[in-house]
Amino acid sequence: MPVSPEQLGRALGRGLAPLYLISGDEPLLVDESLEAIRTRARTDGYLERSVFSVESGFDWNILRTECQSLSLFADRRLIELRLPTGKPGDAGAELITEFAERPSPDLLLVVISTKLDKGSRDSRWVQAIEAAGTHVQVRPLDTQRLPAWIAQRLASHGLQPEPGVVDLIAWHLEGNLLAVAQEVDKLGMLVGRGTVTRAEVEASLADSARFNVYQLVDAALSGDAVVVRRMLASLRADGTEPILMHWALARELRSLAPLAQERARGKPEAAVLARVWQIRRPLVARALKRLTLTALYRLMRQAATLDRVIKGQAAGDRWLELERLLLAVCGLPHCAVEFSEDAG
Repeated sequence: MPVSPEQLGRALGRGLAPLYLISGDEPLLVDESLEAIRTRARTDGYLERSVFSVESGFDWNILRTECQSLSLFADRRLIELRLPTGKPGDAGAELITEFAERPSPDLLLVVISTKLDKGSRDSRWVQAIEAAGTHVQVRPLDTQRLPAWIAQRLASHGLQPEPGVVDLIAWHLEGNLLAVAQEVDKLGMLVGRGTVTRAEVEASLADSARFNVYQLVDAALSGDAVVVRRMLASLRADGTEPILMHWALARELRSLAPLAQERARGKPEAAVLARVWQIRRPLVARALKRLTLTALYRLMRQAATLDRVIKGQAAGDRWLELERLLLAVCGLPHCAVEFSEDAG
């Protein structure tokens, strides 16, 4: 039976399956799913645990012997089988299929794999696990699912976010679930239980240079050149590397371009902004009114030039070029770089 990590807890509440497959490329969710199975297994008396990792030349007979042997202390056993490639080969597929078709009541097998390709998902061994046990399919959390995941995690710490808190965390830590988890853990220690405010989240995030970098990008989007210059000087004095600021700014420009394209085609502003985090919609709306699609393409090419300067692949002062790009985003025309039609 396929389930998501969010559904696994309820499934475990009904009891353990004979075997499990956890597959995916999001390490935090994979590890937490595995830990949830381990916890339930210990409750049910699986007190011995063996771990096997399938590398080149792995001897599947060793695992077969382990599965068939009796526990030294007559305890139920948990066997974790790690498949870094997601492909057990013919011998491994045969053994896993055999176990799925004839599971042992005293042995729990958990297979941990990277993301499975279509061929592997349709393979006999995966189908056998799904028929007899549970397949925990770990998929990256997209922008639609991430807020609910953050809200659930806050709730698990006894925290009730005030409006805007979830969006604030999601925006600044998007794409890094481990950072989100650590931030929620930190808020749990700082706040305890109860309502968590935007001011508390901002104060917590402010300890990170990354948060200040995002503030710099937001200042550029708002068109505040004075604040941009002041923040850039502060970040430079603090030792923040230009590459981090370039990354955050380039990400923002790439996300704005398709929105500007929709706006240029006459799509209503409300529809254009529907894909933007609610907390950021006023800021993005102001930026789109100032920056045309042509201007954004020019800024993206300017950002690409800055990337080469930072990496030493082009001549120039990285701090000066970064300041010019930021001020161009603010709308200062003399800071924008003009490109010829055949420029790279």
